Amino acid sequence: MTNPGSWLFLAASASPKGPPPLIDNDAVVLGLLMLILAVIFKTSQSEHPKLKAFYKYVPALLLCYFVPGVLGTTNIISGEHSKLYFAASRYLLPTSLVLLTLSLDLGAIRKLGSKMIIMFLTGTVGVMFGGPLSLMLFAYFAPDVVGGVGPDAVWRGMSTVAGSWIGGGANQTAMKEVFGVGDDVFSSWIAVDVLVANIWMAFLLYGAGIAKRIDERTGADTSAIEALKRKVEAYREAHARVPTTTDLFLILGVGFGVTAVGHLGADTIAPAISEHLPSLAKFSLTSKFFWLIIIATTLGVMASFTKARELEGAGASRIGSVMLYLLVTTIGMNMNLLAVRDRPWIFLVGLVWIVIHATLMLGVGRLIKAPFFFIAVGSQANIGGAASAPVVASAFHPVLAPVGVMMAVLGYALGTYAAWLCGLMMQAVAP
Repeated sequence: MTNPGSWLFLAASASPKGPPPLIDNDAVVLGLLMLILAVIFKTSQSEHPKLKAFYKYVPALLLCYFVPGVLGTTNIISGEHSKLYFAASRYLLPTSLVLLTLSLDLGAIRKLGSKMIIMFLTGTVGVMFGGPLSLMLFAYFAPDVVGGVGPDAVWRGMSTVAGSWIGGGANQTAMKEVFGVGDDVFSSWIAVDVLVANIWMAFLLYGAGIAKRIDERTGADTSAIEALKRKVEAYREAHARVPTTTDLFLILGVGFGVTAVGHLGADTIAPAISEHLPSLAKFSLTSKFFWLIIIATTLGVMASFTKARELEGAGASRIGSVMLYLLVTTIGMNMNLLAVRDRPWIFLVGLVWIVIHATLMLGVGRLIKAPFFFIAVGSQANIGGAASAPVVASAFHPVLAPVGVMMAVLGYALGTYAAWLCGLMMQAVAP
């Protein structure tokens, strides 16, 4: 997955790569990102004919992601030099998940049916077989590109991407150790992981904006999704009120309070498992980020059965959405399209790999008439993980964000085994 671990490794291993950005003060960068969000949302609601035509084809969420990406690529700001992504993923992401799950209806989510699981598993299979297929293709046409021996063999680096795209940072690190991947090839493939996965996420966000047209064309049954959205919206309207200062403090208190409990639990559970049951690392159970997301989401679901659910009427999910959009901008600023200059051919291998994954997702989705929501979230739960799957899910509707988290957690469980099998297949076909 494109995950916190990947970006943190890049920051640690490549810090003095290139000059510092034009703006390296995080307070200034944060203000700039908030201004970008304000302009995008203001213009997206404009009645101006040209702006309405523009936003008809370019979703606002895609711009929230792409504009910081352009600023990052041109080195005006830099995700590599900034701590904003770390802060957003550790503080705002779990808090937003809590606030977005307060209005959760588990019964309605269960009614989404088996197609969601089918599309998620299709995404896993697409990564597992996409790696060996892309390797075979380049071994035939350009064997020098995917060659190498010992720790620097290209297939070894690709095994870490498989761990990332199916599981997460812990699974990626596990593949590095299992297959003895050299540090240089590892850092190169992390760059491929981040860039290619971000490009794919941009396509998914665009697709979310035209999902209705896609579903109408494929004949997908979206009734369960629409029923879930209507149910939550009806609850929101029935309990809507002008929020008071007390309401806002209660919302923030619940959100950040649960996040604090999540951090406390993660700081206790992950080291304990690492010390006493290190073999469970293959399930990501030694990752603090994994436990933070699990605890925050679980407590958020539990809170949805209490009076805390009434905070939705005061705008809990809207505040959660604002936090999630800010996370999107920090994800975007990590994208550097110029990174392809260093080793362009392995980026091409990564692009072919993601195209195979995408083709399988779209093909199976069309075959079973799955809504595009299932396709997008099933894919991003693999490729992007818990940090970005809820972002893609919320692009369809804020209430759907927890579905992305649930699917991403499933990816953590499958990551090591599926990536290991993928690595063995790539080893077998490598030139």
